[in-house]
Order: sequence, then structure tokens, then C-alpha cells
Amino acid sequence: MAKTDKKTFYITTPIYYVNDVPHIGHAYTTIIADALARFQKLAGKDVFFLTGTDEHGQKIEKAAAERGLTPKALADSVVGRAQSLWKELDISHDFFIRTTMDFHEKGVQKLFQKLLDKGDIYKGEYKGWYCVSDENFLADDVAVDADGTKTCPDCGKKASVVSEETYFFRLSAYQDRLLALYEERPEFVRPQSRLNEVASFVRGGLKDLSITRTTVKWGVPVPGDPKHTVYVWFDALHNYVTGIGYDWDMERYGKFWPADIHLVGKDILRFHAVYWPAFLMASGLPLPRTVYGHGWWLRDDTKMSKSKGNVLDPQVLLKVFGPDPLRYFLLREIPIGQDGNFSHEGFLHRVNSDLANDFGNLVQRTLTMIGNYFGGAIEGPGAETAEDAAIRTEFAALKGRVFDHYDACALNKALEEIWAYIGAVNKYLAENEPWIMAKDPDRRPRLARVLLQAAAAIRAASYLVYPVMPRSAERIWGFLGDPKKPAEVPWDDLDFGGFGPGREVGTPQALFPRVALKDFLGEDGAAPVTAPPARPEQKKEAGKTMDIITYDEFKRMDLRVARIIEAERIPGATKLLKLKVDIGTEQRQMVAGVAETYAPEDLVGKSLIVIVNLKPAVIRGIESQAMLLAAIAPDNTAIIPFFDRDIQAGATVK
Repeated sequence: MAKTDKKTFYITTPIYYVNDVPHIGHAYTTIIADALARFQKLAGKDVFFLTGTDEHGQKIEKAAAERGLTPKALADSVVGRAQSLWKELDISHDFFIRTTMDFHEKGVQKLFQKLLDKGDIYKGEYKGWYCVSDENFLADDVAVDADGTKTCPDCGKKASVVSEETYFFRLSAYQDRLLALYEERPEFVRPQSRLNEVASFVRGGLKDLSITRTTVKWGVPVPGDPKHTVYVWFDALHNYVTGIGYDWDMERYGKFWPADIHLVGKDILRFHAVYWPAFLMASGLPLPRTVYGHGWWLRDDTKMSKSKGNVLDPQVLLKVFGPDPLRYFLLREIPIGQDGNFSHEGFLHRVNSDLANDFGNLVQRTLTMIGNYFGGAIEGPGAETAEDAAIRTEFAALKGRVFDHYDACALNKALEEIWAYIGAVNKYLAENEPWIMAKDPDRRPRLARVLLQAAAAIRAASYLVYPVMPRSAERIWGFLGDPKKPAEVPWDDLDFGGFGPGREVGTPQALFPRVALKDFLGEDGAAPVTAPPARPEQKKEAGKTMDIITYDEFKRMDLRVARIIEAERIPGATKLLKLKVDIGTEQRQMVAGVAETYAPEDLVGKSLIVIVNLKPAVIRGIESQAMLLAAIAPDNTAIIPFFDRDIQAGATVK
């Protein structure tokens, strides 16, 4: 979006049908809107974020009847589920509108009457092929099927012929004004490909639009003619003005309207980019600035839908991971406007690689080292070197680029930039080797500077990611001992120097635990495993029971060659040593029960086998981030199988 001097920001999602519970597509749209709203608040805007539910129409009547409920009872049950899900996803909306709310119905009736008085609405008779699922008449050019019926090109369901008295909106009268709008304001529909689609549709010719029904009772009554109810799209679209106060809180309406962004799926773009601006033109109300048509999340290259049985319930992922990994994946994986193919494998790759390995490990080891080497508070940092300054100055440039990406709705690009910076900070730590510097008292000032620089970079990066992962950003600032939350710091006030000497850090906790696919999904990939899977038949051997595992279970273990670079005894522990090992891509800390067999100095430089994807454990107050393989001798001491020749640290073991 182009920057403006406007001090407010108004963003909306579509209002979701209540014929079924929310799925991953609804979550995607709402998470995008939430991230943009949070960013604009950081940027200093007065933000209003509207979402809600569309509760009228034939589709709702039908769904309610199938369940033996009234339409209102069905709506109430689904609304509760939606509001609960938005809370679990940390959605920060300002108002949740329902089209059954009294002020909305009154506002729709007032605007209907206004257009009726003006002559832009008139009574007539309509006969045509009608899709109940989409609540829309099919275009005349939709081909007739072999059986003499027509199929809706949008949802793939059969349409039926409807003939009834109706009120029409003179949509045809606004064709030229709409085309002029697209020409003069190309930002009105985004991305460009969607604008081209909309303009082509309008150039094909517009016919007057039927906007009432006599066969549907569940809707807003037409003023003065109650046998008619207002067609669902005329009803629903006006939520964007009634939801901020039109006709009941005109001060708020005047403050925020027109909307800055209507965020919608591409399947309902026509209603928002053709019908909606025409309604507003007829009413004399200002037009929204941008209608953004995002893509779909697909499964097996097919749009998710209840009828196809491929809808993904976000609760499956929320129960295991919480909101932030899901928010991150959906916004990182694809640019807004493109379709994306959802897979649990792709999701877990992002969680384990980007979140656990890159970001989570950076936070964990940096704060652990500050705790171990400085008692949780850095003192006496040395002078800033050129490589230290590069971390600081790169953030200043990064902050500007990320701002522009967020402002342009390019959320995936913002996250790509942030993760490139996180990678640079990881590299900075690896090259400076603070775990080596900690052994030399003369290098303590340099050690303090390196860890101070890394902590400041973590604070800065977590602020930039806050719109997407608010809960994780707040936790990180808490670990860093920051007295404020990220949301309390304006974008312009954030600088690299927010973390300074003397700041006490807390004990870090795992932010993003690594998870294997089978640890949380059943074989069908659709639901969490509620009990451990049954193991293969057990075999008895030499009087013992041998627990047989499958090859797939074995493959889940990440075995690597590790080289010991540091070893020391743990005070008060007779059997334990603390080890620092190089696993090729990074250094890890381990606690191993081998002190009765080996002296620390005898282990440095040796290579052994470790398991690197085991959940970290805290032993004697020290986090152990890997486990070595050892044999237990008859005297119950541990014997480590070392390699008899040089081998590269990080080599895989099969």
C-alpha cells in the first residue's frame, strides 16, 4: 500500500458463513488481517479491525433444518466456535459483527430505502439458474449440462431454476463508473492479476442485480414489503459500514471510513470489487481504498471444501504447537494473492528448521551463556568492533525494509528478511565462539560484548516478528528482562540499543520444541494421536523382553558425529561431565554420566556419536541439548565408542 498521512487504519475480513465451523482458510484470512492490524498499531495508527459472521440466507436455513435447529440457534453455536478459535489464535479484532444484530439490520434497511427512493432499486420479476451454496444467480453464458441443468462454476454444485418477484439494483448503470474506477485507481483491487480479472468481467457487460427473495424467510425484511427479504450479498456487504457505526455511531464511522483494506478470498472478489463499490456509489458513500484478493490454501492441489472432505481444522495444529507456529507458516509460506499447498510435512519443516533450529536455538543458547558466564547480567563489555557494528547497522537497514514490506502487505518478504538477519546473528556467534572465549579470563570483555550484541539483536528481531508471532515475541522480551511488551514500543522508537549492560535475563524456556510428524498425527494425517501407537509383537531373548521397533521409528533418530571441544566437571556431581560438542552446523552443550571413566582433558578433541533431535533435558541446572552413545560395562561404568580415524563433525550416522 502506498503510504498516506492518514492517522487511522481500518481493516476487515469477510464475514464468514455460519453454515459450518471455521477452517484453515478462515484462519488464514483472519491471521493476515491481524498481523497487518498489529503492524499498523506499531506504526502509530489508530486501528480498527472488524471481523464477524454472515448469518442470513437460504444456505443457513437449509443447514439449520438438516440439524433440527432454528437458524439463530445454528448461528449462535458456530459463532461461539469462531470466537473461541480467534481467541486461541491471538486475533486482536476490535469488533465482531453479526448480521443478526439489530443495528446492522436497521442500517441495511435504511440504505435499501435510500436506493429505492433514488430509483436505483426497482421491483420486477426474475427467472434464472440460482446456486443455493453461493447464494447467487449464474451468468447467462454458463453452459447447460448434458442433463439439461447447470452447474455453478464457482462451487461445482447443481443450480436450480428460480422464478419470483424481486427487487433489482441497477448494476448496469454503474458499468462505466466501475471501469473508470479501475483505470484511475489501480490500487483499488490487488494484486494486479485480480484487478485484470475484475475489469474483464465488468467489460463483458453488467446486468441489473436481483437483491431480494420471497422464498427465503431468514433475512432482513424489505422496508414496507415484508414478504421480501434482502438478498444476502446486499445485506452482508454493508457490514463494513454498519460495523463501525453507520446510522448508530456516526462519530466512529466518520473517523474510520473509508476502509483501508477489505481482505477477501479470490472466490468472493467479484462481490467486493464490483457489487460493493456500485452499492456505495449509489448511496453516495466513499469507496474503500483497497480490496485485496488473497489466494487459497489447497490440499493435493485442490481447494479445501467440506464437500470434498479435505478441510483442515486448525485445532489439530493449535493443540500441539500453539498459535505462533501456525501463524508463521501461513504467512511465510506464500505471498498474499497466490495459492499454497498445505502439507503437514511442509509445516513441520518450517517449525523445526526456521523456528526451532534458527530462532529458538539462537535465543536459548544466547541467554543460557549469559546465565552461565555472567550470572544473568552482562557487565564490562569491551569496545564495539567492526563486526559488532555490522550487526547493529544491518538492523537499522532491516527495520526500514521490513516496514515497507509490512506496509505493502508483503508479509512473506518481511519474514524472509527477518530470518536472513537471524541467520546472520547465528553466524556471528559461531564465528566468535563465545564458549571458547569463556575459558580465558583476559577475553571476558570481548565475551561480554559478543553476548550483549547477540541479545540486542534477538530483542530487535523479535520486535520485528511481533505482528506475526505476538506471543513468542512477548515471551522473548520477558526472558530478556524487558519491562515493556513489544506492543508498547512505537516502531519509530525501537533501536538496537534497547538491551544494555546490567539488564538481568531470565532462564530461557524452549520456544519451539522440535516435533516429528508421527508424534502428533495419526496415520491418516488428520487428527492428533491420543494414545501411543501399538508396537510390533515383542520377542523374548535370553530371558528378557526385547521391545522391537520399526525401521521408520529408527529413522526418526538424528545420529551425528560430534567432536568434543570442551569438557569440565560439574561441581558436586561425581558421575557427570559438562561437554561442548561441535555437530557440524552448530555447537551444543551436553551433560554426560562418564566422569567415573574419563578425565575431562582426555575427551577434548575426540569424536563420538550423539543423538541431536532428542528433547533437551535440564540436569543439575544445566540444559543438555544432545545425548552421547555409550556402552555400560559390567562394573556399571560408561564406555564411549570413539572413532579410530578422523571424521568430519556433523557427519550422519546410519
